[in-house]
Amino acid sequence: MVSPKLLLSTVESTLLSSSSATSLQRLELMHTLRSFSSALQSLLSYPGPKASDRAHVLSKEVRLPDASIITLDGQDVQIVIKLSDDLNLNEIDSVVLLVSAHQEWGLFGREPLEILRLAEGLWYTERRALLTSLYTLMRAVVLDQGLDTDLASDILQYLEDLLKSGLRQRLINLLKELNREDPSGLGGPQAEHYILDSRGALVERKAVVLRERLTISHCLVLSVLILRINPKDAKDIFVALKDSIVDLNGGGTVTLQTSYSLFFGLVISLTSDALSTVRDKVSALSIDDSFRHEFQDLVVAPGIDPSVGGFVDSIRFAWAVYLMITVEGKYTSSGVSSVANICSCLEHACMKNVFQFSLDKIVQTPAYQNDDEDMIYMYNAYLHKLMMCFLSHPIARDKVKEMKEKAMSALSPYSIGRSHDLRSDENLNLQQDIQTESEPFISLLELVSEIYQKEPDLIVGNEVLWTFVNFAGEGHTSFQTLVAFLRMLSTLGSNEEGAIRIFQLLQGKALHSIGWNTLFDCLSVYEQKFKQSLQSTGTVLPEFQEGDAKALVAYLGVLQKVVENGNPVERTKWFPDIEPLFKLLGYENVPTYLKGALRNAISAFIEVSPVLKDTIWNYLEQYDLPLVVGPPLVGYSSQQVPTQVYDMRYELNEVEARSERYPSTISFLNLLNALIAKERDVSDRGRRFVGIFRFVYDHVFGPFPQQAYADPMEKWQLVVACLRHFQMILNIYDIVDEDIENVVEQSSQFHNVGQPLSSLETQIPVIELMKDFMSGRMVFRNIMSIVSHGVNGLLTDRTGQIYGHFLEEAVRISLEIIVLVFAKDLRLADYWRPFYQPLDAILSQDRNQIVALLEYVRYDFCPEIQKWSIKIMGILSSRMAGLVPLLLESNASNNLIEDYAACLEMRAEECLVTDTLSDDIGVMILQLLIDNISRPAPNLAHLLLKYDVDTSVDRTVLQPKYHYSCLRVILDILERLQKPDANALLHEFGFQLLYELCLDPLTGRPTMDLLCGKKYQFFLKYLGTLAAAPLPKRNVNQALRISDLQQRAWLLKLLALEMHMGDDSIPTHRELCLSLLNHLFIRDTRDSDAVGSLLPITSQRHTENVVSTSNFNSKVLEILDVIQFRSPDTALQFSQSISKLSRDMKVEDILGSPATTENGGVYYYSERGDRLIDLAAFRDKLWQMCNNLSPQQGSLGEDKLAEIKESIQQLLRWGWKYNKNLEEQAAQLHMLIGWSQIVEVSISRRLLFLEYRSQILFDILDASLSSSASPDCSVKMAVILSQVALTCMAKLRDERFLSPGGDSADNITYLDIISVTHLSNGACHSILLKLIMAILRPESSELLRKRQYSLLLSYFQYCRSLLNPDVPVSILYSLLAEGQDGGEDVDMQKIDNDQTELDQTNFCVLKREAKALLDVVTKDAMHGSEVGKAISFYVLDTFITVDQEHFFLTQLQSRGFLRASLSYIGSFPGQENLLSVDYSHRSHTLEAKLALLLRVGHNYKKQGSQVLLSMGILEHLTSCKALNMQVKAGFRWADSSKVGPAEKYKQPIVTLPVLRLVSCLTSLVDTSDFLEHYFFL
Repeated sequence: MVSPKLLLSTVESTLLSSSSATSLQRLELMHTLRSFSSALQSLLSYPGPKASDRAHVLSKEVRLPDASIITLDGQDVQIVIKLSDDLNLNEIDSVVLLVSAHQEWGLFGREPLEILRLAEGLWYTERRALLTSLYTLMRAVVLDQGLDTDLASDILQYLEDLLKSGLRQRLINLLKELNREDPSGLGGPQAEHYILDSRGALVERKAVVLRERLTISHCLVLSVLILRINPKDAKDIFVALKDSIVDLNGGGTVTLQTSYSLFFGLVISLTSDALSTVRDKVSALSIDDSFRHEFQDLVVAPGIDPSVGGFVDSIRFAWAVYLMITVEGKYTSSGVSSVANICSCLEHACMKNVFQFSLDKIVQTPAYQNDDEDMIYMYNAYLHKLMMCFLSHPIARDKVKEMKEKAMSALSPYSIGRSHDLRSDENLNLQQDIQTESEPFISLLELVSEIYQKEPDLIVGNEVLWTFVNFAGEGHTSFQTLVAFLRMLSTLGSNEEGAIRIFQLLQGKALHSIGWNTLFDCLSVYEQKFKQSLQSTGTVLPEFQEGDAKALVAYLGVLQKVVENGNPVERTKWFPDIEPLFKLLGYENVPTYLKGALRNAISAFIEVSPVLKDTIWNYLEQYDLPLVVGPPLVGYSSQQVPTQVYDMRYELNEVEARSERYPSTISFLNLLNALIAKERDVSDRGRRFVGIFRFVYDHVFGPFPQQAYADPMEKWQLVVACLRHFQMILNIYDIVDEDIENVVEQSSQFHNVGQPLSSLETQIPVIELMKDFMSGRMVFRNIMSIVSHGVNGLLTDRTGQIYGHFLEEAVRISLEIIVLVFAKDLRLADYWRPFYQPLDAILSQDRNQIVALLEYVRYDFCPEIQKWSIKIMGILSSRMAGLVPLLLESNASNNLIEDYAACLEMRAEECLVTDTLSDDIGVMILQLLIDNISRPAPNLAHLLLKYDVDTSVDRTVLQPKYHYSCLRVILDILERLQKPDANALLHEFGFQLLYELCLDPLTGRPTMDLLCGKKYQFFLKYLGTLAAAPLPKRNVNQALRISDLQQRAWLLKLLALEMHMGDDSIPTHRELCLSLLNHLFIRDTRDSDAVGSLLPITSQRHTENVVSTSNFNSKVLEILDVIQFRSPDTALQFSQSISKLSRDMKVEDILGSPATTENGGVYYYSERGDRLIDLAAFRDKLWQMCNNLSPQQGSLGEDKLAEIKESIQQLLRWGWKYNKNLEEQAAQLHMLIGWSQIVEVSISRRLLFLEYRSQILFDILDASLSSSASPDCSVKMAVILSQVALTCMAKLRDERFLSPGGDSADNITYLDIISVTHLSNGACHSILLKLIMAILRPESSELLRKRQYSLLLSYFQYCRSLLNPDVPVSILYSLLAEGQDGGEDVDMQKIDNDQTELDQTNFCVLKREAKALLDVVTKDAMHGSEVGKAISFYVLDTFITVDQEHFFLTQLQSRGFLRASLSYIGSFPGQENLLSVDYSHRSHTLEAKLALLLRVGHNYKKQGSQVLLSMGILEHLTSCKALNMQVKAGFRWADSSKVGPAEKYKQPIVTLPVLRLVSCLTSLVDTSDFLEHYFFL
């Protein structure tokens, strides 16, 4: 049977993939599910111990289920027996488990206890995979995750069949079994209490079992939505709920969440059954009268445990709603009306206030809020359905009306607050709060608020809710009910529809005493009252009534939500005058919580319009409390403190500090942060905000650890506001050289850390913040105290405390701030030393600080925290050479190794696709490892990949199965290559990491030895399954296409490296190389015999030439076919709709600058090394250019502005497409480079191990030339293909001249030489045709043509005859007779005819393409670089060699090429420095031209010589200064002992070619024709 791990992988890859499942995936999934039907029906049910099986184990010889026999030793027997006892598992299954653990971990050399824990951990891992698979299947069906209709239907039918066969009852029983302390549950008293999980970490067995119970409870909840619950299951769940709640005492978060699942499972069962309207899912409970009677008795039974009472009361309320819907008007067998049951249940629920219980003990608890997101969504959705059923029923409406009237009469209609912020009023406020909470109507409003705050989408189209809103808003006589109602409205305004309806509700007169006018009138009344009081009495202000204050706070909450979520266009007209919101901020008798609400409401208006933002700044300066910044109060005497005024400092330190509540300061900081974030003018580098910075720095964040807080949530809200302020400063403002120099001057004069080094007017916030971090002062210490909570502490608070979310946010921002400081500190430290040090130097003073920062990679609740921790690790690893020894000394290295591996593994198991490389945690870890490979040992890559960092890295014996590390995870990822959509980047960078490890001198040998083992030879199969597979379509998933190309590139380069560096003396390397050759160059396994031994294979005598048509279908050519596609366009071409705007904004100038974003440009280099457009910087540049143009164009209207926005969006879309196309081009080129490397290395170093070598070389040569001549081939690709073709051509020449007589040259005969293997004339003809087509391609470059010219020269050398035509035939026959030893006659005439035919064919091909070919070659010869000129002349030299009709002489004459060449020779300048590189290159060109002229004279005999003489060749030779200089220099060097032979060797000898040319002329032309010019010598 398939392993549960593979089942989970199949389920996740099919159901959670971003793309729809293929037909093959669907078939595979259903086949796998059917094979697991029995395992899922009997979920987690395993055979128990058996005496006979134990006897077999004790005999130490056991037959396994697959019929194989295994022998055990004494230790194995003890472990198997212990496994059987601890897990209540059959002994044979325990043996199988031990064998599996050995395969998974490699148990050799481990302690027995460790082996036991690993085996038990593997068992629980398999169980978890099975449970997770079931949960994933159920969730996919219930939550409608966009599955294919047929697939969803098949899965639904499969799950229904499982549930009908008893799976739900099994789930209920499992919840009970796993809660017992016995071997099948939590473990017996003698059982091992700890196990080693899948990453090798020690975990408590009880925690693992409790997590299993939670997953089972989630499955139980989902099951009731798949198949209607039956009466027995409903009663069993109710009993299980009561049992679970009794066990809650001392239980943790997971136990609470399990109980909540049982509670909501029953609520959802009742609600969904009552609302059932689908024909095939009709109600299963309502038709059973006996069930109604029995369940009624259960929920009203007396004597219920007090700890269970609240949950049972809540179930009683759900039961009452169920009865309302299903059995209203019916009568039970006892004759009591169901209406009476409904009323009694409702009366009891309201008396016990189940609404408040649901709030306090369920919905608002951290355990509920930190449960699985999908489960929370379902819980809230069915709470919504339950409440809507309740509120829509007449009986319930009457009850709600009764509760409302009771609340109005019971609560005080008016209350005056004497001192809202003093601790003396806490008891009174507490009593009022208890009284308020005891009112069911208020609790009902708050519960409705909580439901829709979590799921605002449920508001849409909910008319029942709005009917209730209208009812609840009428006739309030108590501020408590008014406040509760307004709080409900604020949550209902959490989306656009709700915001619009609430605005209209309060704008109209539907609610008589509730409206926007009431809010603003009340603010104005109090402002007038305070103003009159100041004018009349001067100092005494009237007290603010508590009821009014709390009502205003609730009103302002509604206002804030309405403005935040309202329609962006309509909300600009809703509140034209917001000045009243500011007028109360400056009065000291206004409660601080009201000031907080005022500022929170004001902050919502910042996003409405830029004009309103400026208005808010003005009003704040006019009305809000002043911000008088001075030194912190701590450490200063009273005489030093100036005259006290009521400002923000006073309110913070005197008013709020005494009440230990800080709503005013929190709102003040949040408002200022929101305003500063919208500022675009950064020219003053934040000087205008230095007062705010000093207030935050000295008075808020500095003393926050010593402050007392009545509410811990306010503490962390305050901290988060301060940290965001620091974060903005570091993000927004840059540092200029002037600021750095000022600090240096001040530091040289002042060294007192306790006092500021500069006046307030000259301080710059970002500089002050950097000085703090680089000297380890207050902000740094406080941030490190936040980080020092540690992962375990943060996890505890995050899951167990309401304020945990804010603490998590504080840690996240703290880590980001540290990274931002790292980005600036090195530049400053160069100037500020020794007063200030880089941050890494400050951190290294306490290694615990470094460990605290790095361990957050384990915190998987927030991926952002993990990302920042990984970035810090990358920075420290690049700066601190002793980081690894530090981690080893602090005993944190093992934890970090496991944490990074677990983080990488968790990322691989996810199915989410990230848009950018920088957002992918897995890529960040792999990139971190890649960056560290080349750093001095021991480095971070060595540590995390589990190399031997204690002794010698290069002698490490890697054991990824023995140690849990990133290397093990990476190899597992690459072995499976699963979820290509989500994990493509992991696959790509994983291959790159292995390549870099193999390339590194230290890690290369251990890594290659590991990969050559049989376990990891799966790389071979990827040559067929990955490298040669079709690419994803560009228009479907271009990102996957790019990554796929990169994967293949790194795979090919990795295999090429093994072919290059593999040691043939080591069997594993030898076998791998031979297998690679087989996979690459041999058609199929039937041709595997063509791979020879490692002894070089000698050429045999072949009388037949190699055929010109390829019979091979090798993998190497299939891979090349994959790369052959037209590259996407990356030209700067814009559509006509934005072309004019692009010219106005100078887009081409912006993109034409090569500067990166760090230097003011718009480009950045990606993790792959591609230079891409930074779309954010590009957008900012475009808006900057637009703002520069706007003064010339006048004020822009809305239509024009909308047009500009749309144009900029189009440009950004073009930029995004440009980036993708550029990445695809680079990936295509990269894969071709990998292909070329493995081909060139194979044919250069390993070709002798193959037969049919000439055929293989011809196939590759022919394919390379065809590809390079293709119009789809870019110039860069053509260069690489030409290099491969050149290598193949060189090896063909080697093959032709390879010693045919074996290892000893004494055995060679003349027959062996003339009958060696060579390509047929047809094959040669094909090569020449394709080569000419490649040379004549429309797009080309000089580099490409130089390689093609080299290939052309090599080709003609290959075609040259081995027989010297000047040797008499009689001599050749005599040599042939000696070689034959009396054998068969050899047809010398046939050999000669074949050579003649080849020469004629070559000439005919050249003649047919002569015009175009000569155009290209002569242009390069006259206008190319010096090297290009030289090789072009040698190409022309070769053309003349094969010219049999004086054709090329005529062509060169008619083009004036020969005359131009002679002119160049005659005008060749002199050069005193004969050793210069430039002169050397020109001399080589001169030599090539002389060689061409010599070839003209030699090949065309007298005609050629006469043509040259007629052009005045002797006059041009006479005027060549290079000849005279070299002759003179030769005499000087002959007499000089200072000039070494190396310098003489470097000089091109021009004299000898000239003498050869003159000698040729003299031998072909009459002496009288040139004698008069001969005396120049």
